[in-house]
Amino acid sequence: MTNIRLTKPTIAVLETLLSATDDDPAWGLSICREADLGPGTVYPILDRLAERGWVTSREETGPHPGRPARRFYQLTGSGRLQARDALEARAARRFRFGLSGGTA
Repeated sequence: MTNIRLTKPTIAVLETLLSATDDDPAWGLSICREADLGPGTVYPILDRLAERGWVTSREETGPHPGRPARRFYQLTGSGRLQARDALEARAARRFRFGLSGGTA
């Protein structure tokens, strides 16, 4: 697995995925809303995270009348560790350089 470039949009997507639970999973449009990003930004980030083994996805299996099945995204075990480590390292660098506030 390789590192991910931590752009502000990537950070927002990772934070959304980190906050997802089994009872409230992250799915495409919910990630867009939570991260305040458009699908043209979110889906390429999710693709890159999946290519690097940080994220897996699955299609909704329950009933979904009147709409297409949603695709749920979940950090892998190692993806969750790497995401937390990357965000913590970024926060430490920002603190060290006196850049407080904002995301992570």
